[in-house]
Amino acid sequence: MNITFRQLRLFLALAETGSVSAAARVMHVTQPTASMQLREVTQAVGLPLYEVVSRRVHLTEAGLALARTARAIATEWDVFEQRVAGAKGLTRGRLKVAVVSTAKYFVPRLLGSFCKLHPHIDISLEVLNRDHVIDRLRSNQDDLYVMSMPPRDLPLEDQILMPNPLVVIAPAGHPLAASKRTTLAQLQGERFILREKGSGTRMATDAHLRRMAFVPGSVLELGSNEAIKESVEGQLGVSILSRHALGPHPAGLSILNVQGFPIQSQWHLVWPKGKQLSPIAEVFREHLMAEAKEWSAGAGYRPNS
Repeated sequence: MNITFRQLRLFLALAETGSVSAAARVMHVTQPTASMQLREVTQAVGLPLYEVVSRRVHLTEAGLALARTARAIATEWDVFEQRVAGAKGLTRGRLKVAVVSTAKYFVPRLLGSFCKLHPHIDISLEVLNRDHVIDRLRSNQDDLYVMSMPPRDLPLEDQILMPNPLVVIAPAGHPLAASKRTTLAQLQGERFILREKGSGTRMATDAHLRRMAFVPGSVLELGSNEAIKESVEGQLGVSILSRHALGPHPAGLSILNVQGFPIQSQWHLVWPKGKQLSPIAEVFREHLMAEAKEWSAGAGYRPNS
């Protein structure tokens, strides 16, 4: 079977982007060239590797197996290149990180000092919902992942990054905003505006409300923190969100002092168990843990402030 390394990278780009044209852009070749190279890969394997349905590429079983193989080879090669660069005293390379959407409020800030220390390292930051991050984790598409509720069915290396307190928010000027002690029963008549089921915030919220034996009278589900904050500010109801999603001084919102809150959740830094981190990923992991510790101690705003 005669397949070049560049063809493997092209096929991997096809698997990750879902289209020939996008894969061609990633590899900096024309679409006709990419199509020709992919046909050669298919011919070399001797089995159909993908089919196009409604302009979207769908990999066959053989294609999925080849994508896994190509990803493993590309990852090992990247590690080798980084080690050679390190031996030469160079600091070039690529880092891929995937985070759940709520982590976008603090991960980019923690990335800032790393970028200043290592300006020649290319960083790819994917901000996705929890399901999509887990999909990338299952297929080992990135170096590291940040989420609040790691999946229990995957063997993972798991380090607690920092606290992720979940607080009850209401519109500014809410009758209970000045109360020093509010019970959930006092919120029974409120509409609860919550993240969609399957999100880490929603999973932690539902588990906590069950422990508190509290069932909201009515629930409105929204798919983003921004939409929830706008809805609460617009007096459509109250919500439970990560303190990190609110910023240091949330305008138009009040954090209620509700008994049993904040929910003490955690941010986790994870990667597949047994995976050997690249030199750059290992340096970034150490940097992120140190920066998160400083952040939690008060370098940014305090989570419960």
